[in-house]
Amino acid sequence: MRITLTFLGAAGVVTGSKYLLSVEDNHYLIDCGLFQGAREWKSLNWEPLPIPPSHIQAVLLTHAHIDHSGYLPRLAAQGFRGAVYATPATCALLEIMLLDSAKLQEQDAEYANRKGYSRHQPPLPLYTTEDAEASLELLRAMPFHTTLTLDALRVFFYPMGHILGSAAIEIQLPNNRQLLFSGDIGRYEDPIMRPPTEFPAGADYIVMESTYGDRLHEVDCVESLLTEAIEYIHRTQGVLLVPAFAVGRAQLLLYHIRQLQEAGRIPPLRVYVDSPMAQNATRLYCRFSDDLNMETSPGGECEGQLPLYCYHTQFVQSISQSKSLNTQSGPMVIISASGMCTGGRILHHLKARLPDPRNAVLFVGYQADGTRGRMLLDGATEITIHGEPVPVQARIFQTSALSAHADQAELLRWIRAIQPTPRQLFLTHGEPQARETLRALILNQRGWNAHLPQHGETVPL
Repeated sequence: MRITLTFLGAAGVVTGSKYLLSVEDNHYLIDCGLFQGAREWKSLNWEPLPIPPSHIQAVLLTHAHIDHSGYLPRLAAQGFRGAVYATPATCALLEIMLLDSAKLQEQDAEYANRKGYSRHQPPLPLYTTEDAEASLELLRAMPFHTTLTLDALRVFFYPMGHILGSAAIEIQLPNNRQLLFSGDIGRYEDPIMRPPTEFPAGADYIVMESTYGDRLHEVDCVESLLTEAIEYIHRTQGVLLVPAFAVGRAQLLLYHIRQLQEAGRIPPLRVYVDSPMAQNATRLYCRFSDDLNMETSPGGECEGQLPLYCYHTQFVQSISQSKSLNTQSGPMVIISASGMCTGGRILHHLKARLPDPRNAVLFVGYQADGTRGRMLLDGATEITIHGEPVPVQARIFQTSALSAHADQAELLRWIRAIQPTPRQLFLTHGEPQARETLRALILNQRGWNAHLPQHGETVPL
């Protein structure tokens, strides 16, 4: 029986997770993410898959982040009509995130057309709201620890922390071998999410993320850095911009700001969450409280009680409200997506605030190579937004302590829990240095020679 795995994304890059499992003439996608960051990677979103989407039987999703799920509307638009299996919380998040992603695609195309800065004429969205709605019709919720039978496959979802609904996916293949996808591995000491599931029994084949394979997260208290950044803009009467993913990072930020407020460590100031998706996602944390590492109120009605809502906070809904923020004086905090500054409302805030040294930007998550976030962290004195040069005078802060990804030590802890040696360990979802560093550490500590797959590579299982 011919069984193969093809790496269609997240091979040498930290976006575009997409793996094609082929069992004879049946084909399945594990994750279905968008490429983000450098132009050479984003251009792959427009390239056809190696097989027609109509030939894919099903999609299995580890979680809802767009770099793992955001290609679904494009897949549906190209003829995919199979089921998309994910945990209930992931399905609920996708109802928010895919529509938001489509809206951003449409808005960016419209803006590019109006401003005339696109290389493509006319600029088109990768997919539309209608495409996103069609893909949502394909979702099928699969609870953790239950068995899904797909043709000759048996599939299980296990909680992995990271974000709400995040899962590892174990697949029992028809040749009596096991294939395990770690998905994105969460933190062991996260204040909101439960720790990731470990797999002592291992699997014959393991596909493991390596995002932070070459570094450790900061051990300094994140609240100290938040306090420093907030005190800075309070002193300058400026604005603190925090690019943050609307799911996971935004909620963790609100939690820490709430802790600082209750301890009286920061002065009173306005906090704006400029993301309708973040507001809707935060409510889902109450609905799916079993995933959480904290107490919620009875019945899931936890707004104001679950410490993901801080004082003086306003959730911004309309575009006109968002634009009005850039006419207001500080001090204030604006939390807005996207987390890597690749699109969304944060770009308009950066455009307005970066030239003023009274303002600051706080990065709280991974910034992929080629993104504006990485450029700012690397010290760029000017970046391009909407085709226009924007000088950078604002102060830049950074912390990795808020990351929802396991760091190097936690990745090694997760892999050490696996007892038997797998037939093959594949390291994905990491940039070249991170993958190679983690590979060397695993070889030294476990004697396992992990494989670093290349984009488009196919391996037999």
